[in-house]
Amino acid sequence: MQALQHLELSVAQRQRLVGLLAVAAILWTQNAWAHEEVGVAGGLISGLLHPVLGLDHLVAMVAVGLWGAILGQPSIWILPVTFPLVMAFGALLGVAGVPMPGVEFAIAGSALALGIAVLTQSRPPLWLAAIIVGFFAIFHGHAHGSEMPGASNSLAYGVGFVIATGLLHLSGIMIGLIVRWPAGLVTVRCCGAAIAAVGLYFIAGSSGLIT
Repeated sequence: MQALQHLELSVAQRQRLVGLLAVAAILWTQNAWAHEEVGVAGGLISGLLHPVLGLDHLVAMVAVGLWGAILGQPSIWILPVTFPLVMAFGALLGVAGVPMPGVEFAIAGSALALGIAVLTQSRPPLWLAAIIVGFFAIFHGHAHGSEMPGASNSLAYGVGFVIATGLLHLSGIMIGLIVRWPAGLVTVRCCGAAIAAVGLYFIAGSSGLIT
């Protein structure tokens, strides 16, 4: 009986030990993640993740690639180059603390407008398409700059979100290339509709219509 009680006690102790180890592992992971956000490596990681973790950023950047692929040469590369360049300027404004009204609303509006452009296969002149993309890029960049973690390296952070943006554009281009086939055209238009719907959702949220 004593041996059995001792065994039961050992099992209980093991359960408590496992619980303590689990808590310690969680706390260690959180501390490690916080530590990674410091310095050059942390800035690069934060910059890479920022556009990806924000759904409104993500869909708008994919839409730029989609729209460029739909418009063809030279838009297929001009639009994805214009967006990061102008976005970097907007990021500088955000880092400098220059106020810009309606940033979140404009970011949501970019998803709606670009999604509609993809859905309707809109084909404006190249200069107008570049202006539209560049206009929205300023707001995306301002959000990136103003939300930069305080302990991060600003240059590495900027490199990170530019790389992430370029990869999202490339994803959109790769998807957009399937428009040459009838089924692909339908798929791309569905992507445009989905992107526009996301933009409309965020606009409603920015306007306080939904919580």
